[in-house]
Amino acid sequence: MASTADPSAQLYFLPNILHNQCLTSVKFISACFAGAVAGILGLQNWRGFALFAVSVLSTSFVMYAVNCKGKPSRYLPGGLGELVNPGQDNIFTFILVWTLFYGIVHVYE
Repeated sequence: MASTADPSAQLYFLPNILHNQCLTSVKFISACFAGAVAGILGLQNWRGFALFAVSVLSTSFVMYAVNCKGKPSRYLPGGLGELVNPGQDNIFTFILVWTLFYGIVHVYE
């Protein structure tokens, strides 16, 4: 059997990399729930974004402790940076759901 000469090419298994899409889904759902909570609670300005930051950090910590077993560089190509990065689309999702729930709950105030 022929093997590749580059040892770093064997560090990542492609099906596992493709399975990391569930990480994106968890971050998306976390952003949706945080936006709903911020809207229902009536948070405005920096308090809503602080809730988003707490949500991202707590989700990342749970993924770090439970799924990655304390070694994210072993499971993710970007390591801890990829785990903590909220992503631009998740920030926009948070703002969309935040304003939606704020408008639904606090319409007559």
